Amino acid sequence: MSEAARRAAEESARPGWQARLDLGFACRAGRSTLVRCRHEGPLRVQKALYPEGPEVCQVIVLHPPGGIAGGDALHIEVEAAPAARVLLTTPGAGKWYRSGGRRAAQTLAVRIGEGAEIEWLPQETIVFAGADACLQTQVELAAGGVFCGWEILCLGRTAAGERFTGGMLELTTRIEKAGRPLWLERARLPGGSPWMQAAAGLAGLPVSATLLLAGRVIEPEWLAACRAVGAGGGVFCGASALPELLVARCLAPGSDAARTWLGAVWRALRPLALGRAAVPPRIWNT
Repeated sequence: MSEAARRAAEESARPGWQARLDLGFACRAGRSTLVRCRHEGPLRVQKALYPEGPEVCQVIVLHPPGGIAGGDALHIEVEAAPAARVLLTTPGAGKWYRSGGRRAAQTLAVRIGEGAEIEWLPQETIVFAGADACLQTQVELAAGGVFCGWEILCLGRTAAGERFTGGMLELTTRIEKAGRPLWLERARLPGGSPWMQAAAGLAGLPVSATLLLAGRVIEPEWLAACRAVGAGGGVFCGASALPELLVARCLAPGSDAARTWLGAVWRALRPLALGRAAVPPRIWNT
């Protein structure tokens, strides 16, 4: 057996990480509190943080292995009871490694109670060439609940000159309010697909980013504020709105440019839609 074949056999035999994280938040005497934290496998949270006062609980979701390989499966559940306000982020970029012939998956399930708010703002996701990745997001909103989430996808390790020339990326996002769909999106992108170069697709740019705000009637000034955010450095961007959903998207040559634009949109939108100034998690500065 050749060395390459031996390594491939070892990789296929490696048991993947099976990890779960279940978080619950409640509002008690005006303070959003982490009341449930259960975990299995390599998923953790640091302590609850309150850089913007007791009303908003900020939490950093940790995945100690630092990357997701073939056979790994991560499941994250987040629930906000009525009136709780939560912001979740990650300490650094998520990395999806070459799969070695096995699929890797991440599922995010979010439940938002009446008048509660959850912001899911992870740092960028880097999908290596040869990865077989499946990312699923399911959001359930009660009346008056609000979800604001973003995803920054970097196809290939652009800093090393790598492009997503092989592998598979599948994305599914579903947002419901009281059982009624507000948004359903599915994407399936084979590595090296012509869609990556097509003008109607990714236009040859390796990074795409999306921000979704759901659960409230979208006011015209919210959409105008998003569209007023300037973009430079080869970034192509836009924003649109449905009755209870705002979508802001960009294509960019690198993750820094996409993150800069998306952060500016969030800073413009948050005071209007959530009634609070944008206070970035301190981990973003490290």
